[in-house]
Amino acid sequence: MYKSILIPTDGSDFCERAIQQGVSLAKMMGAKVVAVTVTQPLHTGIPRSLIPDNLLSTVENEIVKQANANLAGAERAAKAAGVPIETVRVSRDHPWEGIVHTAKDKGCDLIVMASHGRRGVSAVILGSETQKVLVHSTVPVLVVR
Repeated sequence: MYKSILIPTDGSDFCERAIQQGVSLAKMMGAKVVAVTVTQPLHTGIPRSLIPDNLLSTVENEIVKQANANLAGAERAAKAAGVPIETVRVSRDHPWEGIVHTAKDKGCDLIVMASHGRRGVSAVILGSETQKVLVHSTVPVLVVR
């Protein structure tokens, strides 16, 4: 039924559960996994010309390092299950945009993602990337709690 399953991750324990569920589903379906982590572009109120090059490269290297660490858990889980995996790092201002864009770009037919389970005022104030993906995605979404 599913051939390509997108699993977004930010490296959190919540995402680890979604990774396990998504990889298990991919194995049952004979599907491949596309793991994505979305980093945000570096924005400052200071013009880039005033920021030393070595500082910019240090920050950018740390962002890439953290993104790779976020994706490593998905890669380990997929390899342990014998499921083919592709890892992707996308840079967007809003994580939900990167997730929706990657699902389309990679031809995924399912998104498996975690929900932090926030409710009430905290959900309204903090927002929910999962909720935004549910609203904007044309690809079916399986939410893991």
